Amino acid sequence: MKVIASSIRKGNIIERDDGQLYVVLTAESFHPGKGTPTTQIDMRRLSDGVKTTDRYKTTEQVERAYVEDMNFSYLYQDADGYTFMNSENYDQVIVSKEVIGDQSIYLQEGMNCVLSIFNGVAVGIQLPARVTLEVMETEPAMKGQTASSSYKPAKLSNGARAMVPPHISAGTRIVVQTEDGSYVERAKD
Repeated sequence: MKVIASSIRKGNIIERDDGQLYVVLTAESFHPGKGTPTTQIDMRRLSDGVKTTDRYKTTEQVERAYVEDMNFSYLYQDADGYTFMNSENYDQVIVSKEVIGDQSIYLQEGMNCVLSIFNGVAVGIQLPARVTLEVMETEPAMKGQTASSSYKPAKLSNGARAMVPPHISAGTRIVVQTEDGSYVERAKD
């Protein structure tokens, strides 16, 4: 399906002239005072992970691949990759490590995710925006340190590291953004 370049957004999957599929990492439109407005698209090739950048006129046509987004539940990881189950018909799909990338650290058993399916193969994944994790170890709070002034490093139950406020101690459950691993709030459970 052809769309104009300025309508491309992060996460879209496009097909370039070489016939390869690319996932859009960033898409920025530039409107100079003089000259033609352009859209710069940073993307990663799905087959091997090579990153590239293209610049289009904002009205230029770009081929957007038809990708179906479906809800899946994460089951487990093995040597083949990550196994997900379709919540409606119980079909299982194995997703390669390259598709999931750095986000794999936030996968939890039973987690509901959205997989982008192209010709029966998973080519992209969207995790929930936030996950709840337990703080395994962190430095003790310093007396007289104000809560708003600084953050301290903490190791989480999934092995990731995050910066947390001084009042958070080991054993506390916190909410973390899956996009960048940043602290959001103390869990309310």
